Amino acid sequence: MDEAELVFRELGPADDPRVNQDLLPLLLRLRPALSGELFEALVTEGHDQGLRYLIAYSPAGQPLAAAGYRTLVTSRGRVLFVDDLVTDEAARSRGVGARLMGELKTLGRRGGCVRLELDSGVANPHAHRFYLRHRLDITAFHFAGPVELESRS
Repeated sequence: MDEAELVFRELGPADDPRVNQDLLPLLLRLRPALSGELFEALVTEGHDQGLRYLIAYSPAGQPLAAAGYRTLVTSRGRVLFVDDLVTDEAARSRGVGARLMGELKTLGRRGGCVRLELDSGVANPHAHRFYLRHRLDITAFHFAGPVELESRS
């Protein structure tokens, strides 16, 4: 596929019909346990928190890849943080992910960001190789744990 043929669109909140039609199937490839309720929260509450989705389309309008991103002001400076990045299996190794990464870096530069950051699960070596090829360094460990809910007595 000629990278120049790709069309990029930012999808808006849940009222955009392409959100369910184009974005949800891509995100389910990355996050198969994603519930409808959580997806709805992502595209509504997440949008209110600055989360945006950039979708790469083929010239025929087929969604090929998606990235969720937001601009954060951190102690490291302004950062374009990528929440999710996924390419449809049929479009992998064809330059689609590389072009999407380039578009994200352009958005970061336009937004005054000094870095692009993302987290990647430890069990995803294919993604790690992709990120390393795109000059992203492993700079931290990301720790996570449950938040204990307080009981109401």
